[in-house]
Amino acid sequence: MIAIENKTNNLNLGDRIKILRINQNRTLQEIADASELSKSMISKIENNKTVPSVAALVKIANTLGTTISNLLEHDGWLNAIVTSRLKAEESLTQTDKGYSIYPYASEYHEKKMQPFLFVGKKGEVKPHELSHEGEEFIYVIRGQMKMQVGEVEYQLKEGDSLYFNSSLKHGILPTSDEVAYLDIFV
Repeated sequence: MIAIENKTNNLNLGDRIKILRINQNRTLQEIADASELSKSMISKIENNKTVPSVAALVKIANTLGTTISNLLEHDGWLNAIVTSRLKAEESLTQTDKGYSIYPYASEYHEKKMQPFLFVGKKGEVKPHELSHEGEEFIYVIRGQMKMQVGEVEYQLKEGDSLYFNSSLKHGILPTSDEVAYLDIFV
C-alpha cells in the first residue's frame, strides 16, 4: 500500500465540493444551474448542513467534471477495504429524502463502482423519482420495498435483487417497517 499525503483527507464532502468549485472559478449559481439544483441547496451542501441525495451528488459530480467516488473518497491507494456491518450501520447519514445512506469504500481511490447501504423506514421516506447516468444493482438485505423503474413497479423482499438502467426514472418506498438494501452504482 502506498500512502499519499493529501491536505483534503480530513475534509467533509461539502468542503471537497466547494474546493473544486472555487478551483474552477465557478459561482454557486453556475453549479446550481448546471446541476439543476437550487443555489440554496448547493450552499447547504458546501457548508455541510445537508447531505445530498445520490442523484444530486451524481449531478454535482458531473457538473464539476468528476465522479461521486472522487467526491466521497479520501485520496490514497488501497488494495482492499473491509467494512463491518456494525461500522456501516453506525455510520449511516440521513438524507433529505428520508432515507439513510452509507458509502462503502469511500477511501478507495478511483473506483469503477460505488456501493451504498441504504436504510429506509416506512412513513419516513418521501415519495420521489430520480434519474442519472449509469446502471444500478440493488440487493435487499432485510425488509421489503416497492421499486419503481420507468413505468414498472417491482415488489422486492429480502434476498431479491434488481439490475436496471438508472437513466430511467426510479424511486423506492419501504413497504415493511424498515428496509435495508445494497445499491451499487456504476
